[in-house]
Order: sequence, then C-alpha cells, then structure tokens
Amino acid sequence: MEKIGLFDLEKHFAFYGAYHSNPVNIFIHMLFVWPTVFTTLVLFYFTPSIFSKIVLFGHPLVLNLGFVLTLIYSIFYVCLDKKAGSLGAFLCFACWVYGSSVAHYLGFSLAWKVVLAAQLFCWTGQFIGHGVFEKRAPALLDNLVQACVMGPFFVLLEALHMLFHYEPYPGFHATVKAKVEAEIKKWQYTKQKKIT
Repeated sequence: MEKIGLFDLEKHFAFYGAYHSNPVNIFIHMLFVWPTVFTTLVLFYFTPSIFSKIVLFGHPLVLNLGFVLTLIYSIFYVCLDKKAGSLGAFLCFACWVYGSSVAHYLGFSLAWKVVLAAQLFCWTGQFIGHGVFEKRAPALLDNLVQACVMGPFFVLLEALHMLFHYEPYPGFHATVKAKVEAEIKKWQYTKQKKIT
C-alpha cells in the first residue's frame, strides 16, 4: 500500500515525526496547529476573489487564495490516505467556511488584529514545545512547505491513532516509528559531529 514520491505518506510522516517525537510537544501541536490553519484562512478571506462570492447558509464565501489553499490541502490529504484524508479535507473546508464567516463579521480592521494575536499565541506555544520538550528546532526551518502542509495532517493522524488506534494500513505506525528513530539518530549524529 506504500505510495511513492509526492504521495509517500510514510516519508512525509517520518520527516515531520522526526521533529515531533516528544509526547508533550505532539500534544502542544495538537492544540495549536489547526487554530493556526483557521486563523490563516480568516486573514486570507481578504485576498482578491478569483470568482464572484457565493453564499452558503447565509455566510458569504470568497473564492480566493484561502479557497485555493483549502482545495490544494484537501486534495493532497485525500491522496495521502482516503479515510483520514477525507476527514482532513472536511476540517480544511470547515476552517475555510467558518473562517470566512468570522472574517466577514469582524471586518479587516479587527480581523487582522485577532489573527495576529492568535497566531503569536499558537506559534509561541509550538516553539516552546520544540525548545523545552523536543529540544530540536521546528521542521519549518528545514523545509517550510512540507512542514506547513504536513503539520495539520500529522496531528490529525496522531489524534486518530491515539483515540481510535487508526492506521492508514496495517503496520503503518510501526514502520514510521522505525523511520522516525532512524532520522533522529541521523540528526543526533550530525549534531554531535558539528560539536566535535
């Protein structure tokens, strides 16, 4: 069931997991990653529209950069794993819909302040998780795009595994755990080599 290249879930998960192996840091990310996505989409509501606005359940939705990113994330997550990816896609679209509603209600002059405060709080929490518990710099310093795209899906898969013992396929977590441990050993060796 292993996929290759861009849709190799094991490879992506192992990369991100090597930066998030401490349980406290993982929990901190579970608390703060999706709010970061949500508040980003609140701000992206104010980007120029590609098409005209649509109204869903009384909420004006703008088909703009926020929608495009939501669509890209959703398709990517479904390609990585159909079940968890579908849930991830649903969460992305829920963030976009409700983020648009919040943005419309607040207006730009207040929304950007709320987003800034929320983003500072969420990112600070995640950096504390890395500095205090993980004792390793965040993944985004090595690969910004992969870290930003995989972060929400990583914490979703971790939560599904923790709560329901979900695996994309049998043996996934054991295989990825071995790859994560190998990545961490490689990083520790490189770090030690730089010190000496």
